[in-house]
Amino acid sequence: MKIMPIRYSADVEAMTRFYEVLGLRTGPVSRPGGWVEMPAEAGMLAIHRSSGEDVGRCELAFEVDEPLEDVAERLRAAGFEPGPPMDEGYGHSLRVQDPDGVWVQLNRYDRDLYT
Repeated sequence: MKIMPIRYSADVEAMTRFYEVLGLRTGPVSRPGGWVEMPAEAGMLAIHRSSGEDVGRCELAFEVDEPLEDVAERLRAAGFEPGPPMDEGYGHSLRVQDPDGVWVQLNRYDRDLYT
């Protein structure tokens, strides 16, 4: 079984670019461009075009294996401004808003703290 959050967005292209910057790759795309699959190592993100109440629905969290400072630098270089890394009980986290203003959380776990 794979986890596949569905992210509804008014701008599928901008949303796809945002998640490519985070490290996902673009997979299958619908011919009219209404949805994109973005496979990941432990699941997949599906981005679907929407309007009205569904836009922005879904908050996401990803576990990252690289230093959060590296992720933050890459986001800034692409024009996205992340918040500061936060010291958490399980490691560190970083939050950033996607193009629709929805918060995405990136977690770097310290397994000695987490387990």
